[in-house]
Amino acid sequence: MKLLILLITAISLSLQSLNLDAVRDAYKIAAQDKTKTEAFNASLATVTKKDKVELVAYKGAAIALVAKHAKTLKGKKEGFVEGVTLVEYTITESPNNVELRFIRIGIQENTPKLLKYKGNIEEDKRFILKQFSSIKSSALKKHIKDYILQSKAFTDEEKSLILDS
Repeated sequence: MKLLILLITAISLSLQSLNLDAVRDAYKIAAQDKTKTEAFNASLATVTKKDKVELVAYKGAAIALVAKHAKTLKGKKEGFVEGVTLVEYTITESPNNVELRFIRIGIQENTPKLLKYKGNIEEDKRFILKQFSSIKSSALKKHIKDYILQSKAFTDEEKSLILDS
C-alpha cells in the first residue's frame, strides 16, 4: 500500500511537469512520514543543476529528508551532505532568491546540532523578513508565512510583522 501511494504521488508530480506550487505543497507534507518523504524525493529524481534553482533546492531538501531515514549513520551523513550541498549551490547561484533562503532555514532549524548546520539561520531570517512584502507569488508568500508562524526560529514580534503583511 505504501509503495502504491509513493508511486501515485511521484507520478502525479511528474505529470505536472514539476509545477513549483505542487512541489511546494509536497515539501510541506514530506517530513510527516517516510512514505511521503520518499514520494517527494522520487518526484524530484530527474531534476539536475540545469533546472530552475528552486527545483534544485527542493531536490536537496528531499535528499536531506530521505537521509533522516537511512539505516546507517554513514548513510544519514552522506545523504544529508549531498542534500545540503545542492541547497548551498542554489544559494550561491541565486543569493537574492527568498525561496532558497526559506528552504535553507527550514533545514537548518530542523537539523540536529551535532550536524553543525545552523550557521545561517539569523541571516536567512533577516533576509526573509526584509523580502517578505515583495514576494510576488501569493502561493509562495502563504507557504513562507505558514512556516514562519509555526517556526521556533522567529520571535513573536517577527511573526506579528508577517501577520500584518
